Amino acid sequence: MAEQVQTTPGTPDTSFTQDGAGAKGRFAPRGVPVITGVNRVGLWSLYMKEVRRFLKVQTQTIWGPALTTLLFLVIFSVAFGRGGREALGVPFTDFLAPGLIVMGMMQNAFANSSFSLLAGKIQGTIIDLLMPPLSEGELMAGIVGAAVTRAIVVGFAIAVAVWLYPAAHLHYAHGWAIAWFGLMGATMLALFGLMASIWAEKFDHNAAVTQFVVAPLSLLSGTFYTIDNLAPLFQTISRANPFFYVISGFRYGFVGATDIGAGTGPVVLAGAGLLAFNLVLAILTYQLLRSGWKIKN
Repeated sequence: MAEQVQTTPGTPDTSFTQDGAGAKGRFAPRGVPVITGVNRVGLWSLYMKEVRRFLKVQTQTIWGPALTTLLFLVIFSVAFGRGGREALGVPFTDFLAPGLIVMGMMQNAFANSSFSLLAGKIQGTIIDLLMPPLSEGELMAGIVGAAVTRAIVVGFAIAVAVWLYPAAHLHYAHGWAIAWFGLMGATMLALFGLMASIWAEKFDHNAAVTQFVVAPLSLLSGTFYTIDNLAPLFQTISRANPFFYVISGFRYGFVGATDIGAGTGPVVLAGAGLLAFNLVLAILTYQLLRSGWKIKN
């Protein structure tokens, strides 16, 4: 049995055993950590809170994007998919579908992570995220993890909608590319969305990032065309766009062809580059959270 620590008569009994457990179930002394390592309960609670938030309005957050993406597919397939047109050796609708799926995943990952802190700042409830015993890394992991979860759910919903559309077919060539580039794209936009929510002070700021940064980078990344159709200058600009590698790599998993480069090597290199890029984004996001910029002051 652990040895008891004696207290002075007449003072509050805050005695603790040497193993750190309270003799009478009281709180630990000031300065003694209660939670060591990762706060698994707090991290899981934050993650589930964020997941349940978007599931409560799933008509807007899941099925709405699936319907919108299906309309994109119908419009572009009718406009450009007739006459036996092909891209990368497959029918145009089969080429278009994977790009639309991952584009929807990325946009919804951004929408989910960019809402959490911003809504708290505007509504005055951000203290609910800052007061619990969560480190900056745990706060980032919970929000980003929920955003990636929403992206995956939306991706499956869009895939089902595409599967029901008779003019398009989803092939299966490389499962690892589908999983890896889908995960990298969702994580990239989730981190970017969290950074945007730290910077934004009102919903207009968040909408501006969506309209002037996320949407153009998504639409001008080879979702609806191959970059071989562009002039050399614009091909170079497209290759500087990280969205291009996400969409092209994700498409490679379905159709087995890509405009990144010939063979599997360039695709693997692009996947490694996205991992490095996401690590840089994660470090920047962590430092912003740790500094408390526009959050704690």
